Amino acid sequence: MPLYKTLSPNSQTTVKIWKITESYNHLLQAVSLKSENMKRVLGMKSELHRRGFLSVRHLLAEFGYTDADLFYDENGKPHLIDGKHISITHSFTFSGVVVSENEVGIDIEKQREKIGVIAHKFMEYEFQYLNETEEDYINRLTVIWCVKESLYKLFSTPGLSFLQHTLVIPFTVKEASTVAWIDYEDKKYRFQTEFFEFEGFTCAYALPS
Repeated sequence: MPLYKTLSPNSQTTVKIWKITESYNHLLQAVSLKSENMKRVLGMKSELHRRGFLSVRHLLAEFGYTDADLFYDENGKPHLIDGKHISITHSFTFSGVVVSENEVGIDIEKQREKIGVIAHKFMEYEFQYLNETEEDYINRLTVIWCVKESLYKLFSTPGLSFLQHTLVIPFTVKEASTVAWIDYEDKKYRFQTEFFEFEGFTCAYALPS
């Protein structure tokens, strides 16, 4: 399937989502990879991971980039050679890329009940406004995880903890946006985050406020 969704949160930022329905061979034939990335793909044991990796390269092409335009720093954060900011995500049958003039982070997660089991590992403050008995509890937990993962990717700082250094302001799923904070080494950073749901998945992205 070609491009699934395109969003423009502002004039400087574009989000693109790909639904991965193509075979591994089809995805591979349509892109050109750097030698190290070809080796990386061939070394992946999971075909789902290989297809996810390749679908991201198709999304790069949608932005006008190639695999050669993307590189990673020592913290594993992706960068583009033209200096624009990029963040990448893939989960099962969806992948996403956001490109912006500003620092940015994105995450896609499948909505699954088991996130409730690990909720205490990635949030504390948020328990003040969440209720396990609410019908949309799992959806809201997934939003919080996606927001925090987006912050983690954007901040890209070793030692940053979801539990200790990030918090998400109260929200409803219908609002589709909220404010989130990073409180790290006596400094506070405020971010505007937006999110949406589709086909049992949640996507969130974060930008500096």
